[in-house]
Amino acid sequence: MTGRPPPRLRVTALAALLLLLAALPAAAQTLPTGRDAAESLRFPRLEFTPVEAEQHRIEGVEVIFARDPALPLVNVFARFRGGYARMDRDFYAAATALPTLLRSGGTTTLTPDSVNALLDFHAIQLGFGTGGSSSVSSLNTLTEHLDAALELWTDILRNPRFDPDQVEVWRGQELERVLRREDNPTGLAFSEFNRLMYGDHTIGWEMAPADLEPERLTGDVLSLVHGEIFCRDHLILGVTGDVSWREIEPRLRAILAEWPACPRELPEPPPPDIRREAAVYLIPKALNQTTVVLAHPGGIRQEDSRDYYASRIGNSILGGGGFSSRLMARVRTERGYAYSASSLWTAPSESEGLIGAVTQTRAGSTVAAVRTILEVMQEMVDERPTREEVSDAIDEIVNGFVFNFEHRAQIVSRQMFYVAEDLPANWLELYVEGIQRVTPADVRRVFRRHLRPSDMTILLVGDLEAFDEPPESLGPLRILEPGAPVPPR
Repeated sequence: MTGRPPPRLRVTALAALLLLLAALPAAAQTLPTGRDAAESLRFPRLEFTPVEAEQHRIEGVEVIFARDPALPLVNVFARFRGGYARMDRDFYAAATALPTLLRSGGTTTLTPDSVNALLDFHAIQLGFGTGGSSSVSSLNTLTEHLDAALELWTDILRNPRFDPDQVEVWRGQELERVLRREDNPTGLAFSEFNRLMYGDHTIGWEMAPADLEPERLTGDVLSLVHGEIFCRDHLILGVTGDVSWREIEPRLRAILAEWPACPRELPEPPPPDIRREAAVYLIPKALNQTTVVLAHPGGIRQEDSRDYYASRIGNSILGGGGFSSRLMARVRTERGYAYSASSLWTAPSESEGLIGAVTQTRAGSTVAAVRTILEVMQEMVDERPTREEVSDAIDEIVNGFVFNFEHRAQIVSRQMFYVAEDLPANWLELYVEGIQRVTPADVRRVFRRHLRPSDMTILLVGDLEAFDEPPESLGPLRILEPGAPVPPR
């Protein structure tokens, strides 16, 4: 039979349902439904016990280890205390190029094509990168290919070829990127603002054609820089995956015993002399949109202190919390000046960072958007945030805590970062506990102590002729030429 059932059958089914309900106890007929049912649910208290990585030392090298037999894979991570930020400016290009050239340039016994063939044959994945003061590499391999993968990976790290053709490819690509930097207004604004605030400090360095002259990328120069950075005394290792410590320890010991020692300890970058000037800088560009970046020294370092934790919550409320932040509510939702507006409050461990904001707005609302940002900042100085704002910002961080432990590779790589930055091994737990103690009074205190809206250095990249008001109404105006020496402090 197809189609709708006859009316007699439907009545019969309904009668049966009514008889069944009548037979149920009265309590069952009054069970909560909908939201009441959801709110009446009770569960045992959740107990979260994160995986703890083991810490070992081999040949003077810290090794962070966590076994993970879920898949037949092994990950190995290497972190070196060294990068362009610890070198003279003459070696800026060479130190920046090293990660790419290690991967593409072959080894002293293997051509680049041979390296690629071995990686493909054994299904090995390699990664290389640099963060300024550090250089990193990673290896992912099937457990059955671990020995072959370790041999190839360490050969690349210790005995790079620096193939001249690959060096020239990198140099050409980087030179093209430098020459086209002004084509990207947002990237230009950020790079020029860094130069403006930090001057001739490693944080403010931007690659220039002079850095990319062939004599700064010769094989001798690259080998010198490589030997200064990729040496044993600067190394921290991490291992996770389908291998036991008993199995991996002798392999690592054999590798590290042959790894060259460092010729010297690379110096720490000096503390930056950050610009402290209430002024407006303009990079003229005939654009419909203006990119706005404004900031001043932030006064906060990454440390276990009440002000540090309050600054994290305060930044989230001001503009770091996305659509729930005050800058987004005022600049985007209420006044429609921009699609997005966000704040920044950087906090390096070795020095203070910056506090400020960024946005992109149509040229005809440039000055109005900046004024609105400054108004919101002043409100954060003058008034406490609400308890709800603080509570929501805390919940966002705490509720995301568990996602720091999704994979053992996350745990190991984070622990390596703590070792490199001289942070406590339980820094993440300290961070969450400190965040949970922040109060509205703490947030207001840290803003009153460190935020001065009237002292902002403001950079505008846009069309002066299309601005809604003269930018001089925000402060003294100076024209900034990209790549030219920045004005003295």
